[in-house]
Amino acid sequence: MLNANKLNGKIIENGLNKTTVAEMMGIHRSTLHRKINNEGDKLSVKEANELVNILKLSSDEAKSIFFAN
Repeated sequence: MLNANKLNGKIIENGLNKTTVAEMMGIHRSTLHRKINNEGDKLSVKEANELVNILKLSSDEAKSIFFAN
C-alpha cells in the first residue's frame, strides 16, 4: 500500500508540488492526486519509477513509500 503522507512530504521536500510533478510525468494533476490517494487508478511500476527519479528517492525511501504496510 502506498504511503501518501510520505510521498506528499517528499514532493514538498524537493520544492515541488503535485502540479509540477504531474507535468514532469506527463499526466494531469488530478490523475496524480487520485493515484496517490488511492481514489481509483493505482500507480503503475513505470510511474513509481518516474517518481523515484523525479524525487531522487533512495532505495529505503522508495520502499517505505511504495511498499508501506
